Amino acid sequence: MKNIILIGMAGAGKSTLGVLLAKAQGMDFLDSDIVIQKTDGRKLQEILDMDGMDAFLKIEEDVLCKIDVKHTVIATGGSAVYSQIAMRHLKERGIVVYLDVPFPELQKRLTNIKTRGIAIRPGHTLQDVFNERLALYKKYAHITVDCVNMTVEQNVEQIIAALED
Repeated sequence: MKNIILIGMAGAGKSTLGVLLAKAQGMDFLDSDIVIQKTDGRKLQEILDMDGMDAFLKIEEDVLCKIDVKHTVIATGGSAVYSQIAMRHLKERGIVVYLDVPFPELQKRLTNIKTRGIAIRPGHTLQDVFNERLALYKKYAHITVDCVNMTVEQNVEQIIAALED
């Protein structure tokens, strides 16, 4: 079986759903944000604060392009879609699932945007980031899953059903 790659905004549930999806499918789980932190030795927010967004995106691209696993659910960072090279690499290795959560719901879920390690350019808002990334998520997704008004377990079931279709 190919990998399942989860994309979407911070707060969409990629890491949470990814662990449960991997368990349900008997697959491994990989969180690219954790790989970035282990590789760099710093938290995501520290990289952004110290080196800036462009440097962070380069680190993220390098990490994503080195992912070479099989039978794994991969939770990407929300900014993964900024790299065409990384997304092409991931698409060649699995099915890309976009976890679609509307902006008002993301706002409710994200109470820690200053410390969470979200790649936001200076002067931009979370709404700006959402608007900018939405087209990229849709562009790279093989499957889009609506992840609102459902439990995490229902979302996992919905992803499995979409993968079987």
